[in-house]
Amino acid sequence: MAEPAKAIHATLIHSLSPTLLQIIPDALITVSSSGTILTLQPNIPFSNIHNILAEQNIEQIPLTKLSPGQFLIPGFVDTHNHAPQWMQRGLGQGMHILDWLDGITFPNEAKFADASYAENVYEKLVRGMLRQGVTTASYYGSLHGEATRVLASTCLKGGQRALIGKCNMDRNSPSFYCEASAEESISATRSCIQHIRTIDPEGSLVKPVLTPRFAISCTAPLLQSLGEMAREDPSLAIQTHFNEAAQEINATLSLFPEFTNEADLYSSFGLLTPRSILAHCTIMTSYEIHKLQDLGCGVAHCPTANMTVGGGFMAAPVKEFLRRGINVGLGTDSGGGYSSSMLNAMRHALITSYAREALYPKFESEKDESVSKEGNGGETLSLEEVFYMATKGGAKVVGFDDRVGGFAVGMEFDALVIDMRDDRDGVNVPLDEESDSAERMLEKFVMTGDDRNIAQVYVRGKLVHGGDV
Repeated sequence: MAEPAKAIHATLIHSLSPTLLQIIPDALITVSSSGTILTLQPNIPFSNIHNILAEQNIEQIPLTKLSPGQFLIPGFVDTHNHAPQWMQRGLGQGMHILDWLDGITFPNEAKFADASYAENVYEKLVRGMLRQGVTTASYYGSLHGEATRVLASTCLKGGQRALIGKCNMDRNSPSFYCEASAEESISATRSCIQHIRTIDPEGSLVKPVLTPRFAISCTAPLLQSLGEMAREDPSLAIQTHFNEAAQEINATLSLFPEFTNEADLYSSFGLLTPRSILAHCTIMTSYEIHKLQDLGCGVAHCPTANMTVGGGFMAAPVKEFLRRGINVGLGTDSGGGYSSSMLNAMRHALITSYAREALYPKFESEKDESVSKEGNGGETLSLEEVFYMATKGGAKVVGFDDRVGGFAVGMEFDALVIDMRDDRDGVNVPLDEESDSAERMLEKFVMTGDDRNIAQVYVRGKLVHGGDV
């Protein structure tokens, strides 16, 4: 059933670019019954709204007025999340990546052979992610076809926008959690794609994504077959792990000795395209950065996981990616990251950039006059940049930027109502209602807020979390 059309009077905050926020005070935004933004008018006194709605012949439309201390932002986009790891968050912190997979992750993900278990966990996942304002997620499923179909159906039912991928892995995994052959993996993948396109033919909320876990767990024939699928169907996105940690890189190149780097390896199989979502990208050479730039790949930056699982403190060269015009979004990497909060991902992105500024030499491009110095230089990120990556930048990475990530006529209304007032029962947010500007409230929300400050969550105009404001 379609949602009724609606109107909201509020302060809107969104990103126009990695370094430019737009704050629209006293905005009147109207949303169609299909969830599309019909009008967006700034600086409208509330006393004039009913006359304006009458002029548009929609005076009977339900109207919501946000109060001081409340504002609207775009929904968060989690560009890298392992759905079956929802129940293992926080386990194995500090372990090296391959040891963590063998000791913690593979035994946990093997449980999803039971579709009823998958249904129980995925309902909690979708509910929990929406509560934290994640309106769009790029999900890795387990290797199980049936459980991945459950994940897609659960996202659709819960109203979360998502890319859904059955994990492909036919080697270097325990016998209880490994596909028998490349052929079996591809067959199950095709079945999942068909299911997703059957339950949501328009791709209005859920879409499939090819998901080779990483080259360590995929044979060359499997990678080759996935690359062929990507070439045959230009609508398919691709996601994989890329240059995550030294242990992973060394193991990968030992399996593919004909290559000296992961960029050449994955591109040889046709897996690096403008539709590719590459998670982590922490240990990068200038050659690989240039290659990702030339091929138009997107990066899913996962700072929480990179500080806690993998083998040391890993700080990806995010500022260099942005200087090069590479699309970058944030990922929670739950449960590699102990937190599924995009607020934490933004904070940790800032922290790791500060560390990188202190610990690592700057990239050669900083001496290259042909490269834009947009932003604050060096390796340090700004609040504007991390907010962009959590919203508009993430939407670009997962291929939904024509629909979501900001507020504009014709876009779909994926939005969060942020409430900074004391009666939300948050203990950290220090709101000064008399003097805090909208920009300052946003900064306080990003740095001190939590899910209690997310009063409502909308996807395609439908309220999927929260009550009256």
